Amino acid sequence: MITLDFNNMLAPRLGGSRGIDPARLAELQARFADIHADVARRRESGELGFFELTDAGEVVAEIEKFAEHQGQVFKNIVVLGIGGSALGTIALKTALLNPFWNELDEEEREFFPRLYVLDNPDPGTFSAFLDRIDLASTLFNVISKSGGTAETMSQLLIVRAQLEARLGDAYRGHLLFTTDPEKGVLRKLAREEGIPALPVPANVGGRFSVLSAVGLLPAALVGIPIRELLEGAREMDDRCRSASLPTNPAAIFAVLQYLADTERSAPIHVMMPYSDRLRDVADWFRQLWAESLGKERTRDGAQVFAGPTPVKSLGATDQHSQVQLYIEGPFDKTITFLVEAGRSTDMEIPRLYPDIEELGYLGGHTLGELLQVEKEATEAALAERGRMNMTIQLDQVNARSIGGLFMLLQIATVYAGGLYGVDPLDQPGVELGKQLTYGIMGRAGFEKHREQWEARAARNDEWTV
Repeated sequence: MITLDFNNMLAPRLGGSRGIDPARLAELQARFADIHADVARRRESGELGFFELTDAGEVVAEIEKFAEHQGQVFKNIVVLGIGGSALGTIALKTALLNPFWNELDEEEREFFPRLYVLDNPDPGTFSAFLDRIDLASTLFNVISKSGGTAETMSQLLIVRAQLEARLGDAYRGHLLFTTDPEKGVLRKLAREEGIPALPVPANVGGRFSVLSAVGLLPAALVGIPIRELLEGAREMDDRCRSASLPTNPAAIFAVLQYLADTERSAPIHVMMPYSDRLRDVADWFRQLWAESLGKERTRDGAQVFAGPTPVKSLGATDQHSQVQLYIEGPFDKTITFLVEAGRSTDMEIPRLYPDIEELGYLGGHTLGELLQVEKEATEAALAERGRMNMTIQLDQVNARSIGGLFMLLQIATVYAGGLYGVDPLDQPGVELGKQLTYGIMGRAGFEKHREQWEARAARNDEWTV
């Protein structure tokens, strides 16, 4: 079960001078009903394809078959992807596997493979990884819906060359593509070179794709029960079908964050898990919220420069680096705590040094209790100072609850898009950067920009220390 406690977003809890007037929720009911109807229409038309992923039975069966047979030949699974092709898998790995999974021996991993996600094409990291990995026992899952992602395609070209040099024609058996079902470079290579490929539905964008083959295949390969992920997502989808704002958790999340931004001058939205297992959900959410809502224009073409700024934090670590700012700095932030109520592992703190005040009070408690108390103390301090915050609580962190959490935040993002009047599915700013990268990396473009870089470097001498 996932619960959303939003009391500390509201003015009565924050002393009246800060926070959101509860009356605003009632006033926005009619507007939300219109947004809900529009989402239902776009869903029915197939435009919001991520809703359909929970019923993708044939693809799930194909993934399970591959994971149970060819997939278990390998000792290492390496995901090559970036953004939405990587962040969901990283979140799944962190939440649902042992934190030291890749360091466990085969028996401790129940003979499931290690899992690596290489998203950033930094040559220092990538070369060091390839120097230590055994190519002969590794499957590279290359993920790019378009097949034209410069970072991922660069990694693929390097890996393919090394695989062919090491294994000859057998390189094909160490590659698997996850890409568009019909078009794109990866689909073309899959057909021409006999490389297996799984589909990313054409109506599912990268940042909404974690419950497609993008996230499900790596998860299945390491033993994560993917049907439970989808069942949790389906349960949350059912909860969010309500057109009544007070009973729809995704709607409440979206409306409160929208009001905080547009009416309470709080455009910075901090997600703060008090759990290492949930820390990378915040990274995944950061892309989802930023790329979906940060838009120059509305769906009608009006120029708005809309969008809140999502920030990642971690409790209790960032109590010692960021919370001072959150409690006493500008009133420009909301804090969303992510917590797990029932921890599968806890550790008791020994009753040592009872006569030393600074140590004795800890004895007999657990680390889980310490984290929970620290969260409650931070929550209370924020509320006392009039700082808006809410809590998303998972009864337990497991495949079902993580699937539900993903779906909750995806639906909330679509609702928020409706509130801002923007299209949460496109990313024209990202596409512009891709086009410029393509133009510069082309030979003529690269030569032209090298001349510009050299001229700029000469001019910069005046402003360099």
